[in-house]
Amino acid sequence: RRYFDMAMAEGDPRYVGYAQAALRPWPDTVATPVEVLVLHGMLRQYRHDFARGMADFDLALKTDPANTEARAWRAAILMVQADYAAARRECALLAENATELHATACAAYVDATTGQARSAYERLAAALARRADIDPGFHAWIQTRLAEMAWRFGDLAAAERHFRAGLGLGIDDNFILAAYADFLLEQGRAAEVMPLLKGWARSDTLLLRLALAARKLKLAEGEKYARTLGERFADAALRGEKLHLQEEARYLLEIKGDARAALAAASENYRTQREPRDALILIEAALAARDPAAAAPALLWLGSSGFEDRRLREAAARLKALKP
Repeated sequence: RRYFDMAMAEGDPRYVGYAQAALRPWPDTVATPVEVLVLHGMLRQYRHDFARGMADFDLALKTDPANTEARAWRAAILMVQADYAAARRECALLAENATELHATACAAYVDATTGQARSAYERLAAALARRADIDPGFHAWIQTRLAEMAWRFGDLAAAERHFRAGLGLGIDDNFILAAYADFLLEQGRAAEVMPLLKGWARSDTLLLRLALAARKLKLAEGEKYARTLGERFADAALRGEKLHLQEEARYLLEIKGDARAALAAASENYRTQREPRDALILIEAALAARDPAAAAPALLWLGSSGFEDRRLREAAARLKALKP
């Protein structure tokens, strides 16, 4: 579990390999301890092996139907796969055994992705205000989600406040650093990204943001960051790893300027990961490659989900307006 926490904190998949090696003596059967089954599932979802991860969580829930961790991870995977009806059902089942805050966070995440960002934000913020004793990792996750919701409906001051509250918890969290760096980049504040991510070049996701910020600022180290990223993606391809296809697509599009290669990576990524940021890079790559048909799955998702995001919807509108 500590290895998994380190992988999440630092964005380094090697720790997941260490954790999986430690768990190798335990097979995936109902006779395996529930905590081990849950950890198997967490590690597999990290590697984007969602089908086997879900199977592990199912086994855990057969033995312990009230296991809130397995239930929450099932909901998280369903969100990645954009199966919102199923995710909502998982949240309802989670509410039977979880705290009010956990149940509200689960449902609010679904609602915020399906056209109800402001009301979801208000409910989650209110539930957070009623709790004082919160695990710092979960607290950081909530602050990041609140920041993203506020960003989405245009309250940039609230988004900034939540990002800073999450960062102020004093824990290492790759997820919140990446989200805040994207926020700063979109607001034209690349200069603030450099000190934010200083010392985080070991994480591929954060190295991408460093490279993008350095490029915007025309800094000499931008070339070094870009070269290192390219080498890491090439090494991952040789190992058969495809954990950061979304970041690779952004690298190819925004740094290398290779729209076709970016579109190929974004399309492959979208087959297994269909979160809003996966849709955004697919639409932007298709726009740069002048290939609207390639982004049809993302456009269909955007039309059916009700997801609220100005940048995504503007990119989709430009893509649809392309002349054949």
